[in-house]
Amino acid sequence: MKNFNKSWGQFLFGLFFVSFLVGQEDTSLKNAVNNSDRNINYSARDEYRNPYETLSFFRIKPDMHVLELAAGGGWYTEILAPYLKNDGMLSVTHYSAEAGGYYKRSREAYDKKVATNPLFDGIEVISAEVPPSKAYAKPESKDLVLTFRNLHNWLGRDAMSEVMQEAYNVLKPGGLFGVVEHRAPEGSSLEFMKKSGYVSQSLAIKTAEAVGFKLVDASEINANPKDTADHPRGVWTLPPSFRLKDTDREKYSAIGESDRMTLLFKK
Repeated sequence: MKNFNKSWGQFLFGLFFVSFLVGQEDTSLKNAVNNSDRNINYSARDEYRNPYETLSFFRIKPDMHVLELAAGGGWYTEILAPYLKNDGMLSVTHYSAEAGGYYKRSREAYDKKVATNPLFDGIEVISAEVPPSKAYAKPESKDLVLTFRNLHNWLGRDAMSEVMQEAYNVLKPGGLFGVVEHRAPEGSSLEFMKKSGYVSQSLAIKTAEAVGFKLVDASEINANPKDTADHPRGVWTLPPSFRLKDTDREKYSAIGESDRMTLLFKK
């Protein structure tokens, strides 16, 4: 009985300790999301993008080596970099510094943030073409690969499968791939998807599974039932783009940001 009580006590202590660690992880992530140093225009989008819930669904941990594909303006970088800074590592891919036009301006703006914004400290920026001309990182070197609202860009260039294959290659065995994307109605044509900026959930899953991924779970965290995906300028009609400018702005503001799938895959 004495040994039993000792073992039971050790079990309860272990359970308490694990719970404590999980609580600490959640607190760290919440602190990163609620950081007052984040761009105020970015944090204003939290109600649509649900970063805490989304990253929790993707099973992120502060000691992971994470790769964010196509980091854009750094909306998620502001959250990921501080969260991973002490115990993990954040790498991001971005347009080549030699690219022209919009791509050059986007990369220069991102590089400026890396150089001047403390929230971007400690990250690795990788120049990556689409479709990829070289690997994003060493094979089997990442715990988690993330991409947010980028599948439509790759689909438009007939490169979605290639990009997903690279994501698969850089993940460690058992590594995770988290995807958020504007969701097209099932049955939408490929032409519609390329033009509108929406991708059907079934196509995203089919493409990921074809390169070797297994679907772990799908979430409605970022769903928006108000969005029909039928807009004059595609997904860019909605906020924050407002491609129609002031035309029907109140109408599209009331809809909010797009309806989105949130998918988690495993290697």
